[in-house]
Formats: sequence, structure tokens, C-alpha cells
Amino acid sequence: MSEESIIRIPPYHYIHVLDQNSNISRVETGPKTYIRQDNERVLFHPVRMVMVPPRHYCVILNPVLRDSEHIVTFDDVGQAKLRHGDQEIRLAQDPFPLYPGEELQQGITPLTVVVANTALHLKALLDLEDENDKYVAGDEWLFEGPGTYIPRKEVEVVQTIQATVIRHNQAIRLRARKECKDREGRDRVTGEEWLVKKVGAYLPGVFEEVVDVVNAFVLTEKKALHICATKTFRDDKGNLRRTGEEWLVTMEDAEAYIPNVYEEVVGIVDITTLNSRQYCVILDPQGEDGKPQLGQKKVVKGEKSFFLQPGESLEFGIQEVFILSEEEGLVLRAVELLEEQDEDGNEVERKPGDRWMIRGPAEYVPPVEVEVVVLRKAIPLDENEGIYVRDIKTGKVRAVVGHTYMLNQDEELWEKELPFNVEQLLASGKDPVADRSNRQTLVPEGQERDKTRAVTYRVPHNAAIQVYDYREKKSRVVFGPELVILGPDEQFTVLSLSGMTPKRPNVIKAICLLLGPDFCTDLINIETADHARLQIQLSYNWHFQIKDKTDAAEASTIFSVPDFVGDACKAIASRIRGAVASVQFDDFHKNSNRIICSAVFGFDEALKIRSAFKFPQNNLVITSVDIQSVEPVDQRTRDSLQKSVQLAIEITTNSQEATARHEAERLEQEAKGRLERQRISDQAEAERARKELLELEALSTGVESTGAAKAEAQSKAEAARIEGEGAVLQAKLRAEALAIETEAELQRLRQARSEELRYTMDKNKLEVEKTEKLAELEIRKFQEMIKSIGSETIRDIALAGPELQVKLLKGLGIQSTLITDGSSPINLFTTAHGMLGLTTKPLTDKDEE
Repeated sequence: MSEESIIRIPPYHYIHVLDQNSNISRVETGPKTYIRQDNERVLFHPVRMVMVPPRHYCVILNPVLRDSEHIVTFDDVGQAKLRHGDQEIRLAQDPFPLYPGEELQQGITPLTVVVANTALHLKALLDLEDENDKYVAGDEWLFEGPGTYIPRKEVEVVQTIQATVIRHNQAIRLRARKECKDREGRDRVTGEEWLVKKVGAYLPGVFEEVVDVVNAFVLTEKKALHICATKTFRDDKGNLRRTGEEWLVTMEDAEAYIPNVYEEVVGIVDITTLNSRQYCVILDPQGEDGKPQLGQKKVVKGEKSFFLQPGESLEFGIQEVFILSEEEGLVLRAVELLEEQDEDGNEVERKPGDRWMIRGPAEYVPPVEVEVVVLRKAIPLDENEGIYVRDIKTGKVRAVVGHTYMLNQDEELWEKELPFNVEQLLASGKDPVADRSNRQTLVPEGQERDKTRAVTYRVPHNAAIQVYDYREKKSRVVFGPELVILGPDEQFTVLSLSGMTPKRPNVIKAICLLLGPDFCTDLINIETADHARLQIQLSYNWHFQIKDKTDAAEASTIFSVPDFVGDACKAIASRIRGAVASVQFDDFHKNSNRIICSAVFGFDEALKIRSAFKFPQNNLVITSVDIQSVEPVDQRTRDSLQKSVQLAIEITTNSQEATARHEAERLEQEAKGRLERQRISDQAEAERARKELLELEALSTGVESTGAAKAEAQSKAEAARIEGEGAVLQAKLRAEALAIETEAELQRLRQARSEELRYTMDKNKLEVEKTEKLAELEIRKFQEMIKSIGSETIRDIALAGPELQVKLLKGLGIQSTLITDGSSPINLFTTAHGMLGLTTKPLTDKDEE
């Protein structure tokens, strides 16, 4: 920009011009054409002046200093004076330029419109005084709407405050930031809080802040508000509330309650309602003075509705009144000294710890001095059912069987413990001896025995059990079918019997003992006199022989041997081993049954084998012995027997194979004869068929040769005819094609020349139109340029150079001069006269032009 000499400044524009000699900048405003001097420099292009429209403002930094008439003041050197570091807010006015040093700190900004229920929080940065009041630096105040805020440099807008709308059953909680007066004129100290309950829009003061909007609690007949005081104060009714004091606000006090700033809502208390069959015990009830009676209790019986006061609580909640039937009773215990009437109407004094019982039918509400220990119900018992009852004073346990019984206050049910194996046998529902099973049946989950019930066991038919009484030191045997009910000190005798094959001890656990007849199987090893070791599997039939079941001594004999199965099998096995050891293997193999039976049963006086073998210790009788299998134990003996068996099997197999092979050969020869006869008959039939085939082939060969010759002659004649006709047709088509091609080429050339001529004419016409339009555009362009520049401007441009030269020559005092670059020819014949001062006619303005 500094290189241009002529600068045109449009209207409402300005530039800054720097005088390089004095280093001072000045403002040039338009409209004007400014001609720059050599010692001047234009700092920037023409810039539009600052235009502040109505209801807008801008902020100027380092504004110029103006006098009382609002005229810019300059110093001695001609530079505009500035208020450095200061600001100036300019409102709507005529467009103005920025003087050198001034800055537009904030652009054109709309004025702030403060609507109703809104305010601006203002703070004074400097001391100021307006039409209404005087403020010092740091003062704060509100500019409340509606209105338009005119900004000032001494005032800072802190924030915009919106009014808070208070609806019905609402209040706002305010806090004072500094000591001030509220809207009602009350003095408030720093940090003080208060409520505003007036319905409508509330605009907080400059030193007030809204802490919260408090909603009212709507109270009903079934709800109350539990309030706690956080500070000593007087409520709206004038009551003095101390710190930590608690109370209830019910619907009788207010339908909608807004807590005070010093009140804390602990919770909402629901009403407690009791019907005619309910009661409750209140702990720490409030007295008539409104204070809780700590450690006291109060019984409230329905029908009644009430609120629990602060500090009160229900001991066990709402309880049902005890309604006792004829089969029910209550065991009570006194916790405090109590005087009451018994069932006969007599006064009775109950001391703490006393127990007594009341029976139905009755309706009972226990007082606070009485504790309900337990509700007793009569236990119905059938003839075969019983329970164990223990006296808590004496400790004696007895069984109650066969009738309905209710425990009194000094009795309780006693649990009878049984050994684990007995529990398992009772829970299985069947005796392992009966089904000869060695599996351990577990107690099903959730079906444990009620230990307070009398233990019962149904003895199966033809079986017996033994029960031992540890207190009486006696035992009794019960034969089935019978139901056994154990007394408190009685236990079952558990039998541990041998089982499996061969017999192993402690395999079968049983309570009852089967009397038989039954059988058992055993596997024993024996050795003959010739040292042949054999393994024999035997089966014994047995039963218990009891003559008089009523005789206790004889009945207990069958339980004298704990494992009768194992002992019997061992005794029989020893007899068999002794008898077999004295005989040879061949004799034993031939007479094994007689040898074993004689060894087990023995001989009578007539040297005959006895029919039974009896164990006198427990009256067990073995009636028969059955040999199920005999196998050698020695491997060589077993191999020899196996070889003999295999040899017999092999001989039988070979005989059967020979018979089968002879029969197969006979069938094969018969099949070969039938196949040969069938082959000969097939060959004869084939020869006859071949003869007929040769005759047919000769006939077909003759017919084929004749047809081929005739067809060949006919095809040659037809081919020659078709070839001639094709040549004639081809010549005609070739002549027609040549004529068509010639005519088409001629038509194409004629059309091409016509189109080329029309294209050339159109092209020339378009060139002429283009040239005419370009000429018109150039003329219009030149006219527009001349019109836009103006004739005066063109004249000024044309005269600017010569005029400058003339003024320069006048300033230097030169009458004539010639400036050339040396490349243009100049006539110097007449010039010399001018240079020598021979010119008699002075230059005029016209000559200069």
C-alpha cells in the first residue's frame, strides 16, 4: 500500500498516514482522493469506520482524549492524545474512525435486555456515581428487569440471576453470603438460612443464594412426619425446640408441612393399626410429659390406631392374640413380680422365674410382666404310637403310648438317640436278612426320623428280635409278627452276620433274625488222600428249632451266637475236610455225596446217615447239604481234565467232519453229471441257431450291394444338376451386387459433397457472428470502463505526470529540460537555441501541455 501515490478513500472509510520525517501518524477520512507525499507512508488500505447501530455498543481500548466540546485534543507535535490503559464504551452514534493507538477491544455487541423476573449481578471495579447512588470499588448490586442495561467501564457483570418460581406447597431455602437485609427488611448475618414460602416468582438479592427448593410433605391420616431439630429455635407455633429434640407432625398439625431450615426429616412414620385380635408391646413409651420412659414397656390391645412416637419401637411387631382351643395351652414365665388371679379366682403372687400354664378354651394377652415361653398343643397318639417325655425338674424320662397327651409346664419332649447303623436299618424299611442283600441303604434326604416319637419296629413273620433295657439290665425277645415299641432306655440288638460266597464276616447287618427254613451257600477247599485239591460249592438248608416261644431262656438262646452263619459254615467245612482227607480222588469222585453227607450228619445207632445236624448252642438245625459244583484247585489236574475233555470233543468232531465230507462229495458228483448233459444240449441248440444266421447274412449282403450301386448313380446325377443351377444363380447375383455397390457409392459421394458444403457455410456464418459479438463486447467494455472511470478521471490521469513535472521544474527554477533514455532520436538543432537562452518566447501553460 505504501507504494501507491494516489489513494481513493470511499465515504465512511479512513486510513492512517505516517509522516516518516516526524514519525507521527494521522487519520485521513473519506470521501477524498489522497495523494501520498514521498515522506509519507500509508499504513493500511482504506478501512470502514466503526458503525455502532442503535441498541448496540462497542469497547475501545486506549481511547483519544476529548475536550468539553467532545473534540479530539492533540499535543504540540500534532499527535492525538490517548488515555492509555483506559477503556471507553461507545453507544449508537455516527460512524467514527479509530485514531492511531486506539483498539477495538470488543466488537459491535447488542445491549443486554433484562426481562422481567431476571436481574444482572453487577460489581463495581472503580468508584463511580450514577443518578441514583454512589458506589465504591467492590460494591455489588442488582440491575432488575425489565429494562436495558447500559454497560459502563467501571462496572463488571458477574452473572445473570433468574427468579425462582415458588409453587403451592413449595418453599425456597436461602443463605446469606454477607450481612444484608432480605426482601422483607430483616437483617441477615453471614451464613444464615431461611425459607421463603410466598407463592410466585422470587428474585434473590445480591447477597442471597438459593440453596434448595423444598417441597412440602403431604400428610394423611395414615402417615406422619418424624422431625429432628438440628439447632435450638422456635417453630412457627412459637414452641421452643432444642437441638436433637424429635417429634411427630401429623395431619392434625398441618395437611402439607414444609420443614424449617433447622428441622431434619428423619423419615415418614406409617400408622400402626390393630384389630380386635391383635396387640403389640411398645418399648420406651412416651410419658405424659412427652419424654420417653427408657426401659419401660407398654401393652396396647386393639382395636386401635396410633403413631409410634420418636424413640418408641415395637418389641416383636404386631402380634396376634393367643386364642386357645381345648387342645392348646400356653407355658408362661414371670419376668417381674406379678399378682393375678388363677383359674379359680384366687389371688396368686408370681415371682420372677415362676412357670405356669393356662389351658384353653381362652383368649389371652400377656402383660408386660409375663413372657410366653411356648405354645403347647395336645399330641394325638394312636394305640401303636408314643412319645418320650422328660421332666425338667427331676430329669426322669418316660414313654407315653396310646392316648392323646399335652405336656405341662415342667415337661418337654425328649429325643431318643439310636446308633447310626440302627438308624440306617430302620430308615431302609426292610431287614437285610430278609432279602439277603449286602447293600447299605441310606436315609432319604428330608425324611429323618422324629427322635421325640417312640421308636417302633414291625417284626416280620417267622422272625425274632432282641431288645435290651440298660436301666433294668434285662433283655427280651419278641417273635413276629409283632410291633415293638422301645422304651426310653431300650436298644435293639444288632446282628453282624457273615455273607457272600465264600463267607466273609460282618457283611450283613440286621436287627431281626429269621427263624427259617432257609439256605446259605459256601465255597470250601478240600484235599484228598492222594493230594488232589478240590474246590466245592455247597448249599445248606437250615432253621432254628424252638419248642416253647414263651420260655424267655430258650428264646434268648437263638441270640447266644452273634454270627451263626459263619460259625455253622466253619464247623461244617471242618467236618468235610476231615472226611475227604482219608479217601482217594477216584472214590471221592464216585461217592462225593455220601462222603459229604456222612461227614456232616454222622451215623446213628443203626449206622444210617442222620437226617439233620443240630447246634445246641443256639438250636440251629442243618437239614440237608447240596453239592453245587466240584472243581480241582491244582492247575495240572485241571489241565489233564481239560485235555481229556478236548480229546473226546476232537474225536466227535472228526467223525462228524468225515460224514459231512462224504455227503458233500456225493452231491458234487450228481451236480457234475447234470451240468454235462445240460452243456451238450446247449451246444446242439447253438449250432442250429448259427445255420439260420449264415443264411440271413447271405441274403442281406445281396440286397445291400444292389441298393448301393443304384443310390450312387442317382446321387451323381442329382449333384451335377444342382451344381449347374448354382453357377447360373451365382452369376446373376454377382451382377446385381455390382450394380448395387456402384449406385450406393455414387449416392454416398453426392451426399458427402452436399454435407461438406453446408458445414462450410455454417462455419463461416458462426465465425462472422462470433467476430461481431466480440467487437460489440469490446466496445461495451471500453464504454463501461470509460463511464466507470469518468472523463474527469481520465483527464486527471493524463495530466498528472506533466503537471507534476511542471511543478517540479518550477520548484527548481528550470525553464526547459529534456529527459531521454538515449534510445529515441531527438532533433537537437533547435534545442541548442533554447539551451543557449536564444528563446524569445516564454513557455505558457498551453505549451507545457
